[in-house]
Amino acid sequence: MNNDPKGVAKKRAAEHALNFVHDGQVVGLGTGSTAKYAIEGLAQMIQDGINVRGVPTSTATALLAKSLGIPLIELNDASRIDLTIDGADEVDPHFDMIKGGGGALTREKLVAIASNRRVMLVDETKLVSALGETRALPVEVLPFCWVMAAQRLRELGCEPQPRLVSGQHFLTDNGNYILDCEFPPIQRPAEMEASIKLLPGVVESGLFVNLADTIVIGFDDRIEVRDRPT
Repeated sequence: MNNDPKGVAKKRAAEHALNFVHDGQVVGLGTGSTAKYAIEGLAQMIQDGINVRGVPTSTATALLAKSLGIPLIELNDASRIDLTIDGADEVDPHFDMIKGGGGALTREKLVAIASNRRVMLVDETKLVSALGETRALPVEVLPFCWVMAAQRLRELGCEPQPRLVSGQHFLTDNGNYILDCEFPPIQRPAEMEASIKLLPGVVESGLFVNLADTIVIGFDDRIEVRDRPT
């Protein structure tokens, strides 16, 4: 018996999301604990005979997918991505998100942009009224000028902190640093995303605006599917 209600909710959401996968598709493979359940389920579908290829959003995801027998291609080699399945750290009522808790935000965003449909998996604790209520915003920055980037981010109204692992800077798959930025609740995510992207030294932000088509929400006893209003 699973004693982790959040884990049960994540697994339930991931299993439901696999209903969107069809034979012959190219599927973007997200990064993180919730996406891991979807990747494991996709591997089982391949063993059962479905023909799909995956585009991984991180080195960790690529290693997991390869170990499970999922055929992979690079984003540069994908003429299209039919569907991406990924998780999110926060989702607001407009389907805008904060992502990047695992540090893969840049590749996750690029794969999402390249996808025809984006299905995001969350448990109910990830639903917020405004982004930044429960999570800091990850921002990927160049190591060469991370201090200057932090200063400029501070001028936007946040308190940036370098993400550390064992006292050393966390390195993304791109060889960059992450600044976790504590903002007040972000009322205009699109405007904030644009402002952050203009800062010197910033590679990408964890604000994902207009990049979710369907949200699959896992509860401990059910799932709920919400589509972006047209």
